[in-house]
Amino acid sequence: MTQQRTSGGTTFLSRSRDSLDRFTGSYPARFAIMVFAAMNLLFMLLFMTPWASATGEPTGPVDAFFQAVSVVCVTGLTVVDMSTHWSPFGNAVVLLGVQVGGIGVLTLASILGLTVARRLGLRQKLMAASDSNPSRVRKGVVKEGQAIRLGEVGGLLRTVALSVLVFEAALIVLLFPRILLEGKNPLQALYEATYWSFMAFTNSGFVPTVEGLAPYATDPWFLIVLMLGVFTGSLGFPVYFVLLRHLGRPRQWSLHVKLTISVSLLLFLLGGLSFLVLEWGNPDSWGTDGFGQQLLHAFFLSSMARSGGFALEDLGLLHNSSLLVTDMLMFVGGGSASTAGGIKVTTLAILFLAAIAEARGRKSMEAFGRRIPSDVLRLAVSVTLWSATIVAGVTIVLLEITGAPLSFVLFDVISAFATVGLSTGFTHPGLEDPAKIILAITMFVGRIGSVTLAAALAASQTTQLFTRPEERPIVG
Repeated sequence: MTQQRTSGGTTFLSRSRDSLDRFTGSYPARFAIMVFAAMNLLFMLLFMTPWASATGEPTGPVDAFFQAVSVVCVTGLTVVDMSTHWSPFGNAVVLLGVQVGGIGVLTLASILGLTVARRLGLRQKLMAASDSNPSRVRKGVVKEGQAIRLGEVGGLLRTVALSVLVFEAALIVLLFPRILLEGKNPLQALYEATYWSFMAFTNSGFVPTVEGLAPYATDPWFLIVLMLGVFTGSLGFPVYFVLLRHLGRPRQWSLHVKLTISVSLLLFLLGGLSFLVLEWGNPDSWGTDGFGQQLLHAFFLSSMARSGGFALEDLGLLHNSSLLVTDMLMFVGGGSASTAGGIKVTTLAILFLAAIAEARGRKSMEAFGRRIPSDVLRLAVSVTLWSATIVAGVTIVLLEITGAPLSFVLFDVISAFATVGLSTGFTHPGLEDPAKIILAITMFVGRIGSVTLAAALAASQTTQLFTRPEERPIVG
């Protein structure tokens, strides 16, 4: 009898495992979304517990849901005071949540599997690879070229774990002495340095204290360290994987790495110069400060607008032109498979390379001596159009619900979708519950990616075995 029960239990487990393998193999995008949604719900339940609140009172389900999604999606928007609302347990949940969300749920699960079993099965490799390359949400062969190949996933996971540990530890070391100078005791300074470093590298943007960045608003050291943390987190783990393999040999860097680094630096410089010019003379921001402070604040905002989420000023007091520039930077975001959001810098690069190729009358896109296939352009166009459609739709709905100014609503919607965390003040504790829920869903959709969502919603993914007759419509 005991043997039969054991055999029956083993058979049930085997069938369950086989069913899971078939589901993940057939619908990887849906599986990824289900796992990520479950993680968000788990953190929501944790935030609802009385132990998570500083007052010992349970947090309401809508506020807990909003904060759970904002934490796990490493966004930074908040409808509670993060520095006073949560207990030590609640803050520990916040720190854990941004780490899980920044690294990626599937990537983290694969890292744990690699640590325990010291090897990765095919299913674990496929799950981790889907975090590093959105194209893998589709069934069939993925032509990755110089990107991360399936056989290199184990090395990528080790790079993820190493880079997170090294960069966050370095940020703590750099920030700890500066916080001590504020008169904080060593234990409190260590906690705040850890909090700042986690939020910078994961591009979350939450702050640990009531005063926030006010004590460091004129401190180049503290602000530049935060900028470096945000920038390193926004490049993406595949970039560090390649850099470590070809250290000191830039000619052997992949096209993805070259595009990510060059476009990220270009956007940082253009954004900083734009803010410097547009806010010049604005007494409500930094426009009347000394030139050095204006330069520091302009480039700090340029860095944070790409997904960092930290703010030195009330962004609602910026000129509308500056808000529009911030909208554009937030929408683009950071690098693929990074802690940043947005449509990604490589997507923007592909669109411009396509426009340049068309203007020059060339049949293919080229960059750094490499030809880029047309299917990459189709994916870039798909990501951009889906993202713009989602942002526009959510903005229209929230305008009807709240009646707030368009510039403020659009700003916070893009911030939510691109998981940035900057706000003009539209997102606040008094916001209507339906608006909070819509913004939370927008953060979730933005974090999982429009391509993953589209693939998950598709009824089936089949291979087309025929080609229809070609006809060219008039464009332009």
